[in-house]
Amino acid sequence: MTSTPHERRAIGAMYIGLALTVLATAAPYADRATSHLLADHIRAGYPMYTDARVESAVTAYLVLLSVVGALGVLAWLWTIRAVKARRWARTGSIVMFALGIGAGLTGLLTRDTSGATGLPSALGWAGMAPCLAGLAAVALLWRRPRSVSRTRKS
Repeated sequence: MTSTPHERRAIGAMYIGLALTVLATAAPYADRATSHLLADHIRAGYPMYTDARVESAVTAYLVLLSVVGALGVLAWLWTIRAVKARRWARTGSIVMFALGIGAGLTGLLTRDTSGATGLPSALGWAGMAPCLAGLAAVALLWRRPRSVSRTRKS
């Protein structure tokens, strides 16, 4: 099947979203190996935690964020396939976009028992980055194709 220019651009945006999801999923691991932003954030919220308990909390976040990232990758791949097959592409893209926004906002805004957000803002915003590509993809899929019969006014 020949796809429309909007569908091709939407698929391109989806591949960008897929790459951003992989990067956002890898970001906490890079942080753990370098800057320890997540560990410092947990330590600031829970100053009585031992180093072992902070490390346990970091590990729990890594598992949680890895699962969310893996689900995000699967969602991108499913949506790309749906667009290529022209099955449920528009509806599916809206549903996946809503789920992605929900997951991103949850990571960005959810407060833990210390009163601070569970994730440091840098990691929370990294989780929101794929949503920008999702917004572009949804907009492209829902954009009406230009009519062939229209003529340009001079």
